Amino acid sequence: MKPISLQTLAGFVDGSLSATSDPLLSRVTTDSRTVGPGDVFVVLKGDKFDAHDFIPQVISAGAAAVVVSRIDASWQTDTCAVILADDTLVALQQMARGYRSWHQPLVIGLTGSNGKTSTKDLTNIIMARKFQTRATLGNLNNHIGLPLTLLSLEDGDECSVVEMGMNHAGEIKVLVDIALPDAAIVTNVGMAHIEHLGSQEAIAWEKGTLPANVHADGIVVLNANDPYSDLIARHCQATVYRAGTQMGDVRAFDLRASSEGTAFKLDFGGEIVETFLPVIGDHMVGNAALAACMGWANGISPDDIADALCMAKLTSGRMETKAVSGIHFIDDSYNANPDSMKAGLSALAALGTSGRKVAVLGRMGELGSYALEGHRQVGIHAATLGLSAVYTVGDEAALISDAASASGLSETQNFQNHQACAAHLKGILQKGDAVLLKGSRSAGMEKVLIHFQTL
Repeated sequence: MKPISLQTLAGFVDGSLSATSDPLLSRVTTDSRTVGPGDVFVVLKGDKFDAHDFIPQVISAGAAAVVVSRIDASWQTDTCAVILADDTLVALQQMARGYRSWHQPLVIGLTGSNGKTSTKDLTNIIMARKFQTRATLGNLNNHIGLPLTLLSLEDGDECSVVEMGMNHAGEIKVLVDIALPDAAIVTNVGMAHIEHLGSQEAIAWEKGTLPANVHADGIVVLNANDPYSDLIARHCQATVYRAGTQMGDVRAFDLRASSEGTAFKLDFGGEIVETFLPVIGDHMVGNAALAACMGWANGISPDDIADALCMAKLTSGRMETKAVSGIHFIDDSYNANPDSMKAGLSALAALGTSGRKVAVLGRMGELGSYALEGHRQVGIHAATLGLSAVYTVGDEAALISDAASASGLSETQNFQNHQACAAHLKGILQKGDAVLLKGSRSAGMEKVLIHFQTL
């Protein structure tokens, strides 16, 4: 955090301040275990915990201030300021909004059904060619993580790339009102969270809340390959660009895949550069085009963008390649929905490897009434790709392997747990084979690789 006075930070909060001095504050945290001198500790309450219980601990650790919704007479607050608010989560969000306006970075908001974290990572590395840039760490993209990301901006940071996730209608607007974005990227509109929103159109409206709230002097980048981009663009007051594969103001074309990544060309309105993305999958190239367009719209040269992409490194669990005993594992286990599942399978099929291509898949969550059809469609898609085998883990994921078998794929099998699947893989895989691991976070498909390595 850029050093800020207690009085200034507390002034952002709808609450009262009790303090005997006005120290400079260095960090805001919600984790009592990490509190140190000069920190502000914000109490959060959950179903099974109440962080008010840790106030004596954080005071002893040297916290400069605590944000609470009640005060206990037993607390020794002589050396620690107290900010009293009705709702400490709202107070955290108010601090983040106020700090963002006080700090005044360029804020790029990013949302979409698939590829948010990967596109955030790519945007971060490109924007860093011109600006001192800080991005959402990992996937801290919700009503708690986003405020903490903004509050982590340090002195000299000029740009913040903030990921915005959602599960229910209205959640993006909460994040937009905190971040006050100057620019936005929407990766795509897919089927993720359809359980809670009911239809893909409703998802498009929710995702469109971000670009619709970018001010008139701002920049919006939409997916040129997504059919919902026209609907979203109609509600934008900012300048709208489109980017994608084969089409857009910035377009990626001439894709050449290998087991190390994808070489391709980027066309920036007629200026063409060659680049390489060290991550496999055509869908990742689409994400790169979105990030490249945002950089270009902010004055970064095509050559600098191409060079940045060559050195890209994504958050773990996103098409992460791992060589184990000569076998090429693709760890895309962080999350999944029907669209990202199909993209991952297509990336596996396109690999230029001499060995077998095996998909190991888990369940997809938050599909609601679309769960049966969504899993079935993934299996059907897998059967069209010429894969060697599709294996699944868990009862719900069996819908995928059953559909793949019914559609003509000869080698399919369902396993009840990760260890059984790993044991089967250990018995059949050989050097040169490639394996995709993918499923929703709840499926924990990275455990298959963990077991494989210990067998």
